[in-house]
Amino acid sequence: MWLKYISLSIFGIAMAHLEGVVVVYLRKALDYNENGSNINFLQRFPKKYLLIERTREAATIIMLVVLAVLVGNSLFDMIIVFLWTFAFWDLFYYVSLYVLIRWPNNLKTIDVLFLIPKFWIAPVWFPISISSITILSILIYLFLS
Repeated sequence: MWLKYISLSIFGIAMAHLEGVVVVYLRKALDYNENGSNINFLQRFPKKYLLIERTREAATIIMLVVLAVLVGNSLFDMIIVFLWTFAFWDLFYYVSLYVLIRWPNNLKTIDVLFLIPKFWIAPVWFPISISSITILSILIYLFLS
């Protein structure tokens, strides 16, 4: 069981780094080098590419759902696998961005968390907290089961 969750963690971390690299390239391609909020970046983001970016986000969720279906043994296990991998992906996305470009410069920095179905905007501490709580909760569940 632990090998499964360690492997899912590694998958989530790798997926997070890949997404972080994509964001770095998008910022460079659009000549956006500010360390502030991504809301300004979103306002400058060409509308024709916004749909493409939404499909990338949808694809990442589909990848996590398919992984959960392939790895999970029951519906409940599939949900746990999805949440576990999602939490590592989301948490290490910010770690990757910080390592690559030193963004965000603090946990109060406002970020655009998702583009689908509409824009989700919050300070960076929010998704980091939710992901951390999710990982800790699942660890407690796994230790107690």
